[in-house]
Amino acid sequence: MKYMLLFMSPTTEWDAPVDGCDFEDWIRYDREMKDAGIWVSGYPLQDLTTCTTVQVGPAGDRTITDGPFAETREVLGGYDIIDVPDLDAALEWAARSPGALGGGSVQVRPVAEIEVEV
Repeated sequence: MKYMLLFMSPTTEWDAPVDGCDFEDWIRYDREMKDAGIWVSGYPLQDLTTCTTVQVGPAGDRTITDGPFAETREVLGGYDIIDVPDLDAALEWAARSPGALGGGSVQVRPVAEIEVEV
């Protein structure tokens, strides 16, 4: 089953260090997932200041704003999609993530695999 791991950082400071992990920890974590054969895809995201939010109203009018729409103390820093046997395995990989350290968190979401006939 496929799961998306969403890495949430407790800070909006792009270069701010997170207690307990550094860039090399992320490289090691990615390598471990690839070596285990569970990694499907994933990317880190650029700094929050590069975000643009689009909303479309009922009449089709668009509102475009700089930055995220929601005011939150957490920032989505990136994601991985993994293919593991079950939720317990996905939770184990989430707990191993450097993103779960230093006040960060990892959201684990099952991927809805919907087949559409064309």
